[in-house]
Parts: sequence; C-alpha cells; structure tokens
Amino acid sequence: MPPANAAALDFLLTRRSRPAKTLTTPVPDRAAIDTLLTAAARTPDHGKLEPWRFIVLGKPALARLADMVPARGEALGIDPEKITKGQTQYAQADLAIAVISSPKPSEKIPQIEQIYSAGAVCLALLNAALAAGWGANWLSGWASHDRDFIRDGLGLADHETVAGFIHLGTETNPPPERPRPDLQSITTWVDT
Repeated sequence: MPPANAAALDFLLTRRSRPAKTLTTPVPDRAAIDTLLTAAARTPDHGKLEPWRFIVLGKPALARLADMVPARGEALGIDPEKITKGQTQYAQADLAIAVISSPKPSEKIPQIEQIYSAGAVCLALLNAALAAGWGANWLSGWASHDRDFIRDGLGLADHETVAGFIHLGTETNPPPERPRPDLQSITTWVDT
C-alpha cells in the first residue's frame, strides 16, 4: 500500500460548498488569494497550455456587474425572477474569482480537453479555499453565458467563456449535509 494522506482524503470525503448568499466579510486578502490561485493553477493541463486565466472581482467590480444584469436580462427576454436572482448573485458578493476558459490553438490538445481543464481549475480553487478555512461556492448563471455580458463586463475575447465564479468569504452558517449520489447506480465495473 502506498502511504496515504489521511487528512487530505478526509477533507475530500467531507468537503461541502458554502452557499454564496451565506458568505460575508472578511474575505481573503491578496496574499491569501495568491496562495489559492497557486493551488488552482496546479490543475492537470495537457500540453502545458494554461487554457484558463483568473479575474479577481472585488466589491466595486461585482456591483458594476450587478448593475449590468437587468438590461441584459430584459434584452434577452429572461424571466424577471431569474434577472433578480442573477443580479443578486453579484450584488450580495464581497469577492469572487472568475475562472475564464481561454483555449489555445493546439494540434495535439483538443479544445474540449482545455475546457475540461478550466472546469478542473474551478474545483481546485473551490477546494483550496475550503481547505484554507474560507467559505466558497462555485456559481455560473445565465449572465455568465451571455456574450455581451462577459465581453462588456469582464473584457473577454471572443474565444473565451466563463467556467465559473468562485465566491469567497467567511461563512455565517455551516451548511447542512445534503444527499449524495448512489455510487452503485453510477458505477460500472469492467474486469474483462
């Protein structure tokens, strides 16, 4: 048996995202954020392309994004309740890190693998924040998939998309455990 990292395994078996609406100040400072981003950047990256990047959004930037949501939602014909929910996601946040999927041209590494790597960065950042003692939640929402919103609000290039917003802060309430998948119903064993 190889040596185990019991603490890391226990963390992974018990980790639980914190609802973004329950996060408050204080939030990680720049030094803490650098540590979290360093951990997230250790994500598997076939070809060493770094097909992702980070945008750290403080309270003023999040307020600016919140102000953009109603007009974009109305232009797209989004249900008013969804518009309000989308606006609240940004308006109530104190800190979020946008993980940007930014695929690179490559003859060897398919774009889909690069997109998967950006998703893995989101989970690595989420887990790093939780392991560091912060509350964290991975969100997206309809606005994060709107080309005009992400271009005007985040300055994304045409080939870039939002893999997720990782909301960070201090948790106000520990979340209750939630039902987990039935491992037997989603696992197939192939021995031959």
